[in-house]
Amino acid sequence: MLYGSRWKGFLGFIALILLLPLVVSSQYVFTLLILIGIYCIITIGLSLLIGYAGQISIGHAAFVGIGAYVSGVLTVKYNVSPWIAMGIGMVVTFIIAYLIGMQVLKLKGHILALATIAINVIVYILLVGLSDYTGGAGGLVGIPNLSLMGLDLGNQLYFYFFVWSIVFIVILFSTNIIRSSIGRILRSIHDSEIGTETLGVNVTKYKVAIFALSAVFASLAGSLYAHYINFIAPPTFYISFSILLLVMVMVGGVHSIWGAIIGTAAIMFLNEAIRFVGHTYFNINGEVEIVVYGLIIILVMIFIPKGLIGILDFRKILPIESSMKKDVTVKENVASEKGV
Repeated sequence: MLYGSRWKGFLGFIALILLLPLVVSSQYVFTLLILIGIYCIITIGLSLLIGYAGQISIGHAAFVGIGAYVSGVLTVKYNVSPWIAMGIGMVVTFIIAYLIGMQVLKLKGHILALATIAINVIVYILLVGLSDYTGGAGGLVGIPNLSLMGLDLGNQLYFYFFVWSIVFIVILFSTNIIRSSIGRILRSIHDSEIGTETLGVNVTKYKVAIFALSAVFASLAGSLYAHYINFIAPPTFYISFSILLLVMVMVGGVHSIWGAIIGTAAIMFLNEAIRFVGHTYFNINGEVEIVVYGLIIILVMIFIPKGLIGILDFRKILPIESSMKKDVTVKENVASEKGV
């Protein structure tokens, strides 16, 4: 829960989001702010998975794609309500992620990373191959806008506030997980799976659960993206997007959900700057961004391993706690788990 001074940072963040529409006049920048909000939902889930549970994923774009396409196909092909379609997409994604996680999370390190990439490739191939439903390589068009209590969320301003309201809810939900006994167990798993297991904790249960939860966040973001852009295509959800999400989390600070938000905003603006400079002054086309992302990861790991959140040191004002906190022992975590 948030309390005392921790509310100050959160309320300050809300104030910033409320004030931005008053000072941003460019529709292009406004669209970028909406996309940052959508991507923050994904990166917060990745922060829980990677930073707190210690499980790597370089294939989360697959779950974003599943959410986007389930929502898109149901609304376009079968005239299902967008809200129902989004809910179905989240349930479908949870089931798929849970079943996959039960097997994939038995792996560790670079083998696990390769397995998640394989998941992304499989989903991408299915999105292209099931053209009767997904539209194939040409994409799916005509996805309807969302509407809430008579408000057409096709309006950029309304959708902006709607997306960031969801981000606030996701932050509160994730923060409560982090500060609960479950969060302490996740950190124990991150520090030592074997040590946690030997003390009676069902490590697999927690790893699979957090993997599925992060996938649900990704699915929700995918549905929001589909109903905002009104068009989706398989290349949007390829491995390059998964890498971009990973870079966002690492740059911001993998052990902090606020780091995920900061990293998402930083990389999104940097990404646009790279495209502008590359295309305008150097006539560079293609996925040159991937090269830059690789360099960014190397530099971050060498010079700022804790990410931007480590430099800014928001610990005293934001509702977070470090996943690597030294005074939390495996024994304490197991004791907490018994009261879950």
